[in-house]
Amino acid sequence: MLVVEDEPPLQKFLRTALETNGYDVVEAANGTSALRHASNDRPDLVLLDLGLPDMDGLEVTRRLREWTRIPIVVVSARGQEGDKVAALDAGADDYVTKPFGVPELLARIRVALRHAAATQGSPGESAISLGDLNIDLANRRITRSGEEVHLTPNEFRLLAVLVKNPGRVLTHRQLLHEVWGPGSGNESHYLRVYVNQLRQKLEPEPVRPTLILTETGVGYRFRSD
Repeated sequence: MLVVEDEPPLQKFLRTALETNGYDVVEAANGTSALRHASNDRPDLVLLDLGLPDMDGLEVTRRLREWTRIPIVVVSARGQEGDKVAALDAGADDYVTKPFGVPELLARIRVALRHAAATQGSPGESAISLGDLNIDLANRRITRSGEEVHLTPNEFRLLAVLVKNPGRVLTHRQLLHEVWGPGSGNESHYLRVYVNQLRQKLEPEPVRPTLILTETGVGYRFRSD
């Protein structure tokens, strides 16, 4: 795992926490070094601070996304919704705000690694079961307790994007682009309507969703298990 952090005390803290939990750690204190290590060492995941001395972490993310799908988990003191959206739109897989607890950080890392493994390891697998809900993307068939659930084309496209990215936060802009195309702009009310419709059809309790989870002000995530 590549840890990109320029504050020595936090760098030491992260190394200790990660190595204690079985991860091998490579460190970088700036963006230039981070890009070099990512290319040479090919780590399983990048843990990335945004406030680096030579370039912003957003630029590091964009440059990495030019050639790799390696999971990127941002760890930053910038806690505003706009900062989170910018990082996720740039290509980060998740965002953890400082200060944070080690259990939360480890959980976010596990989710990012699971998502990467599912995406790379079994690209043909398109059917999942969650309780009494079965989603077969290849055959465009959704059933709940054995009964077929009818989705509109846009509902199906939205569900497919979410299901293919389990545990990953997808921003409003990313979802709009994938479902309605690049000309959809910032029409986030489309998402609210269609997410609510999906919840009504798929969730056991739509007012307390457990499948399609809201990341307030940022976007949505599909449960990862």
